[in-house]
This record gives sequence, C-alpha cells and structure tokens, in this order.
Amino acid sequence: MLITDNADFSPPLIFECGQAFRFTPVSDGVYKGAAFGKVLTAASVPEGVLLDCSDDDFNGIWSGYFDMGRDYAAIRREIAVNGFMSEAVEFGRGIRILRQDFWETLCSFVISQCNNIPRIRGIIKRLCALCGEPAADGFHAFPDAVTVAALPVSELRAIGAGYRAEYILNAARAAAGGVFERLPDMPFDDAKRVLMSVGGVGGKVADCVLLYGLHKLDAFPVDVWIRRALDKYFPPDFDWRVFGGYAGIAQQYIFHYTRFLCKQKRRAAGE
Repeated sequence: MLITDNADFSPPLIFECGQAFRFTPVSDGVYKGAAFGKVLTAASVPEGVLLDCSDDDFNGIWSGYFDMGRDYAAIRREIAVNGFMSEAVEFGRGIRILRQDFWETLCSFVISQCNNIPRIRGIIKRLCALCGEPAADGFHAFPDAVTVAALPVSELRAIGAGYRAEYILNAARAAAGGVFERLPDMPFDDAKRVLMSVGGVGGKVADCVLLYGLHKLDAFPVDVWIRRALDKYFPPDFDWRVFGGYAGIAQQYIFHYTRFLCKQKRRAAGE
C-alpha cells in the first residue's frame, strides 16, 4: 500500500515522538513493529510512504491506526497561534496521532514512568514475549488485560518492570474488571478521574492514555519538554486551552520541536 500524499505522514516523526513504543527503526526512514496483533513495516520512499500490508488490513486496521481520515494540514493552520507554533507545526509536518489500543496504551505508559525509551521498549517487548500470542516475524501480540492480571508480580519484576510491576497489575485488574468500559463516552475530566483512581496512574499518564489510547485530542500531557517549552517560548499568561480540540496534536508539535532546538543548542555549545 503506497501513501502518495506524505506531507503529513512521516514514519520517523510518528514513531519517535513518544506516543508508541513497539515500532523501531530497521534502516533510514524504515520502521517495523506491531499493533492489534499485526506486524507492519512502514518505509519512507521518494513517492511517499510504503506500508507492507494488504488492502484489507489497510482499510480494517492501519488507516484507522494512522488516523488517515483527518486533515492535519488544516489543523496545523488552526493551531499556529504564534510565531513559535508556526515554526513548530512546519518543522513537525508528518506527525500524526495514532489511534492505539486502549489497554496497550495504558500499560505502556504505566511502564514509561521515570523511564527512558530504550528501557520502555525492552520491558514491553519482554512482556509480549512472556504472554502474548505469537505474530509474524518473531513478534508477539500485546497480551490482553486478563492475561496480564493473572501474572505473579515476580514475573513482571523479572522482565525489568521493577516497582512498576504492582502498577501494571493494578491497571490490568481494573481493565479486566470493566472499570474503563465507559471511558470512550465520558467527558474528558470524568474519564481522567476514573483513570487516576487506579494506583500508579497519575495525571500525566492519564493524559497520555486519553490522548493516545482514547484519541481525546483535547488532552495536553505535560512532561519536562512541554514545561520547558511553555516557560521559554510562550508568554507567562499563555493558556494551552487556546488549542481547543486539537491541544493534543499541538502538544506533539511542541514536544518534537523543543527537543530539536535543545539538541541544536547543545551541538552549538560543543556538548
């Protein structure tokens, strides 16, 4: 499947902006990973983006996963509310917010707490190998909440989860018990309160799950990069709610551009 209009579809930008952890680079511009029990390779090519999937899988899984029905060019114009945002949305052209499985997103961001991306990816990979169904090319599907809830805490610690093992079990038991079934239809604040009622799920993790796992695009997760950007590039009275229903998309552009500016500054300083 060849996506020829790639102005707002870049595998490196999508998979390196902190929203998903199961796709990794295999060569320049080429990423391979799994979602919804399927394995996919996404490659940037001169004609656009090449996805190694059938028409049926594209229409049934990947079109929705990559949010292909949304006009990101129009959104970029709408959220370019100042000079910094104009630069950020132009620099980040190609980012899309993935429509991920809710449980996988919740579990992944519980694992992400006080962690770095290589370790997050490693823990998730070992969890999938531990109890996920085999998929293609050596991948395993992400295990469902019922399966994870039945694991002893020692097995989760053995794959490197550390103190997060208890939090993973809390989330899995809540998901398996139906605690989150009504979240897609709940108002944002109510859904966030339900998520934060589970031990180990704080405000930032809840915002990430609402954005990446439930596609509530008014979520605005604030981590150290976003806080740094808000402090440095926006006026003191700036209210991120000006982005409205696209706050989560704006957050991704801010995150990506701020990291780039920081790296650029370090290079200039010879660090």
